[in-house]
Amino acid sequence: MIRQAIAIGAVELTQPILTASGTAGYGAEFEEYFPLREIGAVVTKSVAHFAWPGNPAPRLHPTKSGMLNAVGLQGGGVASFIENDLPSLRKSRSKVVASIWGHSVDDYRLAAQMLGEVREDLVAIELNLSCPNLNGDHAIFSHDSALSAQVVEACSASGLPLWAKLSPNTSILVDVARAVHSAGAQAVTLVNTAIGMAINTDTGLPVLGNIRGGLSGTALHPIAVRCIYEVRAALPQIRIIGAGGVVCGKTAAELMLAGADAVQVGTATFADPKAPIKILRQLNRWADKHLISDWSQVTSASHRGGLKNKSE
Repeated sequence: MIRQAIAIGAVELTQPILTASGTAGYGAEFEEYFPLREIGAVVTKSVAHFAWPGNPAPRLHPTKSGMLNAVGLQGGGVASFIENDLPSLRKSRSKVVASIWGHSVDDYRLAAQMLGEVREDLVAIELNLSCPNLNGDHAIFSHDSALSAQVVEACSASGLPLWAKLSPNTSILVDVARAVHSAGAQAVTLVNTAIGMAINTDTGLPVLGNIRGGLSGTALHPIAVRCIYEVRAALPQIRIIGAGGVVCGKTAAELMLAGADAVQVGTATFADPKAPIKILRQLNRWADKHLISDWSQVTSASHRGGLKNKSE
């Protein structure tokens, strides 16, 4: 069944599945596994306007239901991305959302300004306001409503639609979502990883070089469902990109039922690089089974008394 495209502000997605930032480099790596143009969009690894070495090793640790990562946003910066990575994405004919980060509001502004110079190759910028693997006074920008809004306002000059990626590690998530929306963000991405850590029981020491890291995978999924549901209940008109523990079509559908307009697939790609296209096909089969002719029938259905056209 052919379903209508999804409008995320000024961005039109033909399919509701995207990759998640930070889980497959800059995205073009997936092209050898499936045509990137067949999914909604590719969200790149976060880059700053400067090169950054990331955190000390070890950086990854598996858990029973996901993984902890403390890579720390290692990367060559926006200039390197434009020169070395964007050409491959351009050839893939996929829709590209570039993710950026910074230590300060001005860092974000400069990164967005640089990306504005190649805006014809991008459909949006995702502002990573919520990485749990940095240190400093404002390591997680999205724990501060006013600061998050300032980042959005500073990046608006890029001329590209802005999505704000927010943190589940705060009790003011709804307030932050409201603030970035009011500041001009056309969507919020919910959610980034939850803060966690692991200790080696033989040495008694933290497993990760950064001590703490971001917990992703299936363990994060119920948290993502709750966060999306709460933001949707409070802000019915906001556009939401769901993320967190999506491993199959049904888990993608669950985020949409909670309030997401589209969904990102991340950690699942570590086990299977074809996960985004497989999950998209599973989601479409699920939608066919439930007689869904428009994705808007799925988005926020849990707030409207459930699915109306579900099969028996």
